[in-house]
Amino acid sequence: MQKNYEDLTFADDFIFCKVLTINKELCKELLELILNVKISRIEYVEDQKSVDMTYDGKGVRFDVYVEDDDTVYDIEMQTSITVDIPKRIRYYQGMIDLNLITAGESYKKLKKTFIIFICLKSPFDGFNLPIYTFSEICEQDNRVHLNDDTVKIIINAAGDRSLVSQEMAQFLDYVSGNAAEGGFVKKLDMAVDVVKTKKELEVEYMTLRMKLQEEREEGREEGREEGRLEGREEGESQLVKLINSMIAGGDGDKIALFGEPEILKTMKQKYGIN
Repeated sequence: MQKNYEDLTFADDFIFCKVLTINKELCKELLELILNVKISRIEYVEDQKSVDMTYDGKGVRFDVYVEDDDTVYDIEMQTSITVDIPKRIRYYQGMIDLNLITAGESYKKLKKTFIIFICLKSPFDGFNLPIYTFSEICEQDNRVHLNDDTVKIIINAAGDRSLVSQEMAQFLDYVSGNAAEGGFVKKLDMAVDVVKTKKELEVEYMTLRMKLQEEREEGREEGREEGRLEGREEGESQLVKLINSMIAGGDGDKIALFGEPEILKTMKQKYGIN
């Protein structure tokens, strides 16, 4: 979150979330474009829904989390590509499932889920599909489906445009930073402009930006303190090792002379202690 507010685009997480949570119809149209199905209606659960279900307080914050009667849709904008995206998707799936049923309820109440990650480039080396769709299929016979009602989709904005519809190609171009082309993408672009005129959202963004900067500074300071502590512990460990070696080697009488740098240096060299 280093950009100035006026420089943000649809591909930036903050704008992506605001556009799709303020504009229900645009969110529904995007889902229909990606899934190639008609959706009667969607309902927002809450803005950037947060699920905190684990024993140690670790949870997950979803970018855009919406539901209909029997389906949950989670859409995530992922601008940085790391090797852990598949594991992140698995983690999100677990958090969604935990959130869908309360303790003691039947697993039969689990809704169908679509987890959608929109990426600027392919997370899979050597492959450049525009859309990757994953569902549970038997490895021994792909005619057998697990039918657990979970679907994971990764959108690759850098993918081969010839493999998708014109409307999807226009969307991929827009996510990649190109000018808005086509009816749906132009509506998205107009919504981005509207969001960026809202002063209260600019204040919210700058507040988040400062908070993240403070957290990074705190993290760096904690890291420096941990490094200093580890250094002290390592030094103490080496000193104990040297003392034990000197006692075993008959130089115990020189331990009291550690205040003299040359004596300490000589003993370290003699016993191979750094």
